[in-house]
Amino acid sequence: MSGETTADVEIRIEGRVGRISLNRPRALNALTHDMEVAIDAALLRWADDPSVAFVMVDGRGERGLCAGGDIRALYDAAKSGGERLAFPFFGDEYRMNAHIANYPKPFVALMDGIVMGGGVGISAHGSHRIVTERTMLAMPEVGIGFVPDVGGTFLLGRMPGETGIHAALTAHRMTGADAVSCGIADHYVESRHLPALTAALAALVDGADVDDCIAAFATPAPDSPLLAERAWIDDCYKAPTAEAIVAALEAHAEPAAREAAATIRRMSPTSVKLSLRLVRAARGDAKVETAIDREFRVAVRCVAAHDFVEGVRAQLVDKDRNPRWQPATLDGVDDEALDAYFAPLGADELGLDALEHFPILSDRM
Repeated sequence: MSGETTADVEIRIEGRVGRISLNRPRALNALTHDMEVAIDAALLRWADDPSVAFVMVDGRGERGLCAGGDIRALYDAAKSGGERLAFPFFGDEYRMNAHIANYPKPFVALMDGIVMGGGVGISAHGSHRIVTERTMLAMPEVGIGFVPDVGGTFLLGRMPGETGIHAALTAHRMTGADAVSCGIADHYVESRHLPALTAALAALVDGADVDDCIAAFATPAPDSPLLAERAWIDDCYKAPTAEAIVAALEAHAEPAAREAAATIRRMSPTSVKLSLRLVRAARGDAKVETAIDREFRVAVRCVAAHDFVEGVRAQLVDKDRNPRWQPATLDGVDDEALDAYFAPLGADELGLDALEHFPILSDRM
């Protein structure tokens, strides 16, 4: 074994496997900026290293892979007028997400337990995504005045029917079965088999053997609870605007639809409308970099806006769960205000989509 171990992430080579273990279990392995930089550096290094056959990522502790990014640092910076921190924080994270999506070697992600926000970005763009009966996957950003990012809008936009819009606007928590059925994961493995699977993967000498190794432990995923609700979801979320979606949900005979409407009304109205536009736009993207560039423009502006600071305060700092959104209602958010979030950033553009030769290339480009 060789590698580097820090307080927050373990990066090492075991046999022919590049191992990345998120190591902040008390913080549900939330990603800090330093972790993002270290992980991306390892990915770039291993991409051309013939001694590394494939990469595997997991999370320490019993609760899950990763609960997202360390937004408290962004909150503290925004409160003190340091919104510019968002540019390197998101820029480095989003480049890492794009590298994972284009990785030239098998990228195995163990998506056990909680997988939210940034946890989706570090796993669901990989080539071999493994979920369990314990998986709880979500993009919950609308509840803190933010938007689905880390390439998440690209994934949400490709979910069946309108299920991705539902997941984005309600912060719906998907099961492992949902993730497989909706194309966000590839394999379903019972959590009790993960130690044996991890050991078997670590013993491999050839990246070409990864599929067979996982198949030996995988079982068919159960039926998806989310897809069982697809009839009313597709019926309501096809409405053209957020206001019309909520009205359709409230008028629907299905109780779950009315519960979804109530949930959306509790979220940041600005974030709901931004998220709806982002996911719908991503449906037309040919590659994840296009969606990530768009997310970057919106994300850096969200951090500088009222609802992000207020949402983080209410949910994570004071924990009164009573955010005071501005505007407070969906009909108070006008299109001109939304357009400003999507405007080009000039010299600050992330620019992944414009790269003719991405740093890490694969046949999936």
